[in-house]
Amino acid sequence: MPTVSIQEVGAKLSELIHQLAPGEEVIITDNDQAVARLVATGAPQAQRKLGTLKGTVTYMAPDFDAPLDDFKEYIE
Repeated sequence: MPTVSIQEVGAKLSELIHQLAPGEEVIITDNDQAVARLVATGAPQAQRKLGTLKGTVTYMAPDFDAPLDDFKEYIE
């Protein structure tokens, strides 16, 4: 795990952030004491779009909505 002094971070924070891979971290030190940890997050996930699978279910059994045999005693 690389360490960087707080003075170096002030000079090249943007560069440090762009060099980090998701999940990678850098320890920030002040007077040789760890004071902070910079951790890269994963890339933002794409927003899911509703309706993209519309029309993909081509068959549904006629008894799809029928109660299951295992639960008949609870229904009665």
